[in-house]
Amino acid sequence: MQPVRQKEKLTTKRRRPGHMVLAALLVAAVGSGCAAGPDGGGAGAPGGSAEPTAGQRGGPAAGQPGGPARQAGPARAPDTYAQELKRRQAARAVAAKKWGLAAVPLPAPAPPAVKPRITSREGFEVTDGDALPPVFTTVPTKERIVFLTMDDGAEKDPELLRMMTELDIPYSAFLSDYVINDDYDYFAKMQKLGVTLNNHTLNHRYLPGLSREEQRTEICDQQAKIQKRYGKRPTLFRPPYGNYNRDTLVVAKSCGVTAVPLWSAEAFPDHMEWREWDRDLHPGDIVLTHFRGREDWKGSMADMIRRVMKTITDKGYAVARLEDYV
Repeated sequence: MQPVRQKEKLTTKRRRPGHMVLAALLVAAVGSGCAAGPDGGGAGAPGGSAEPTAGQRGGPAAGQPGGPARQAGPARAPDTYAQELKRRQAARAVAAKKWGLAAVPLPAPAPPAVKPRITSREGFEVTDGDALPPVFTTVPTKERIVFLTMDDGAEKDPELLRMMTELDIPYSAFLSDYVINDDYDYFAKMQKLGVTLNNHTLNHRYLPGLSREEQRTEICDQQAKIQKRYGKRPTLFRPPYGNYNRDTLVVAKSCGVTAVPLWSAEAFPDHMEWREWDRDLHPGDIVLTHFRGREDWKGSMADMIRRVMKTITDKGYAVARLEDYV
């Protein structure tokens, strides 16, 4: 949109001789405000010279008789959601080629305005009169989305941070202090990239074999450490090995945990493992993997991402951010 100038009104009424000079000066002032620039455009037009201010030429202010018209520069309309999605997918396509993915990851829909109500999966609940954090493997949704989660924190691969950022794939971390305490900064960088850091206990112990107070140390002390190191107290907690009892949930609730997400499938660099009988993905499934490298499995974390994203994309699913739904 080109700036619009007000048209100056020039009177044709005959003036008395005493006003002839004033009229000529007025016309000259108007003409100088609209003079063509080097490329034939007026001041403010592409290629035109900038218009001097009223103070610079000593003439009337903008919008006053004899002065330049008030101008509003062309405003840039904000990108629509569709335009932003198209831009992100184009960048993702470039990244997918760079990182050797078999296909471009599918875009996730916008998160819901209201999060779904989460309840414990049948057979996973603990019978109790108290309202304990729900234990679940799938988030209730009809969207073809799944959620990617990574446990422990032993492998601190900088390639993973670059890869996930460039591919624009969300994931959630569940951290154990005993394997992250040699490099807290790695996970601080991860957090700055938008990843939520959640609780996976201090020492990754089998919780049902511990007393309630021992469980409190494992769970609540890790809550405090994450808050101190990273500035935010987690609300999501995953018990090691997926094992828990009533004490686990009571203790977790007492120190701020509101939900206990487990998983429906687990990703490795060379294969997938399934919890469900049909060995398939379903809307809202939670996928587990780990911060591990070649010392622990057959490939790098980048290999694991290539494998799990091929499975997810081939089955027609996108990866969404767990914390937008829970």
